[in-house]
Amino acid sequence: MIKHLQPELGAVFWDEGMPERRVKLQPAYKETRKEMPLPMVPQLDFIQKLTPLLGFKNISLPNTEADDLMGCYAMAACKRKGMKVVLATNDKDLYQLIGPCVKVYTTAKADLASPKDGFALLGEEQATAKWDVPPKLIGDVLAISGDSVDNIPGAGIGRKTAAGLVRESGGLEKLLANIDKVKSNRNREKLTVAREQILQNRKMVELDCHMELPIPIDDLRIQPDYPALIAQLEKCEFKSLLQEVKTEAARAGGSIQEEMKL
Repeated sequence: MIKHLQPELGAVFWDEGMPERRVKLQPAYKETRKEMPLPMVPQLDFIQKLTPLLGFKNISLPNTEADDLMGCYAMAACKRKGMKVVLATNDKDLYQLIGPCVKVYTTAKADLASPKDGFALLGEEQATAKWDVPPKLIGDVLAISGDSVDNIPGAGIGRKTAAGLVRESGGLEKLLANIDKVKSNRNREKLTVAREQILQNRKMVELDCHMELPIPIDDLRIQPDYPALIAQLEKCEFKSLLQEVKTEAARAGGSIQEEMKL
C-alpha cells in the first residue's frame, strides 16, 4: 500500500480485548471464533515490533476493537480540509464509512477491475455495486442478515435479499415501520418475528466513533527507520522485500540530501 499510494500519514490498529457495550448486548459476540494457532502468536509480537520500523504507529486501546478506532480516526481526518482517508481492511463494518473522503484499499481478487491489477480503491460507486446498497445503508443490511463471522444472529434472510428490502424501503427504520408492505409473506413473517433481534443487531454493527484519539493525527507522519528495518528484513531473509526497501531507502536518502542543499 505504501508503494501504491505513498501516503503521508498512517497507523496500524489492533484489537485489544472486547468492547463492553457489544458484549452486554450480545454475550455470545465472537464466541464462535477459533483461537489463533499457537505458531502464529509469536509472529504478532514480531509484526508489532516491525511496524514502527516501517514508519507506522501501533494504536490500540483496552477493551476496544480496531475497527472502532479506525472509524474514529477516519471521521476526525475527514473534518480536515483536503484530507483523504484510505482504510486497508476487509472488515465489513468499516465499509459504512466509505464516502467522498474515505475509500477502502483492497487486494482481494473479487474486487479488482482486472486480474493484472495489484490493488483496488473502493469508493461509493464500487461499494454500492458490491453491497447493492449505498455505504450508509450497509449497517442496515448487516442488521437483518447478521454476521456469522462475529456470531451476530440474523433474521434468516440472506444478504442479497436484505439489501433489496433495505434499498426498496429506503432504510431499516422505514422497513420495520412498514413490514406489512413487504411483498413476500415469508419475509414479512421473518422480519416480524426477528424485529427486536434486528434492532439489537443494528446497535452491534454501529461503529463507536466518538472516542478521544490516543495519538494525535499530526503525530502519524510515516517515517521509516531504514537501517533498523533493513537489518530486520536481512535477519528474516525477506529477499525480494529487502531489495525494495533498500531501493526506497536510497531514494529517500537522495531526497533528504537535495532538501539540505536547498
